[in-house]
Amino acid sequence: MLEMQDVSKVYRTDAVQTHALRGVSLQVSEGEFVAVVGPSGSGKTTFLNIAGLLETFDGGRYLLDGKDTASLSDSARSKLRNEKIGFIFQGFNLIPDLNVFDNVDVPLRYRGFKSAERKQRIERVLELVGLNQRMKHLPAQLSGGQQQRVAIARALAGEPRFLLADEPTGNLDTQTALGVMQLLDEIHANGATIVMVTHDDVLAQRAQRCVTMRDGAVQSDRARAA
Repeated sequence: MLEMQDVSKVYRTDAVQTHALRGVSLQVSEGEFVAVVGPSGSGKTTFLNIAGLLETFDGGRYLLDGKDTASLSDSARSKLRNEKIGFIFQGFNLIPDLNVFDNVDVPLRYRGFKSAERKQRIERVLELVGLNQRMKHLPAQLSGGQQQRVAIARALAGEPRFLLADEPTGNLDTQTALGVMQLLDEIHANGATIVMVTHDDVLAQRAQRCVTMRDGAVQSDRARAA
């Protein structure tokens, strides 16, 4: 599903060059659940942004589902991202003026689904995350855990094969975070490939593999003990 070969990324200003990624090589097979951990500044978010085609890279090679992403135009990258990838962000990134139904609807509209199919998909994923009774609520009328479940529903509505989660429990209390992780476990059990950046070692242990990054490089890559 994901294959990076010696990927590097440098952020440049007039005075400073920051090497965010230094020769990252990593493979994630279809159906895996991989946690990426490491201290602040280790390159986790840059890695995730490149994996999600939100940023370009300076060196190396990145194949997503067998497709060489370096050769894609901006429009082709956007199309591939919208069709293959679902995103779950720490800050939820919900649109405050739209209700739950319409927030989940936004990426489906971009993909051009007809109204009836969008409605069917939205109702299905909101039922999956337990919010089918809240679809007319605005984000401000929901708890943090409920908002994160809306974000998960939005990510799942397009039936992506690849789910990227950036600190999905970072803004949640411990009990709510465990509920979100249980939901991610269920999504993975249904066949989704998940890469999750997290600072929480307890949550990372729920993944099949744990990749540790430090100073822009992969420090270790280990399977979870059975």
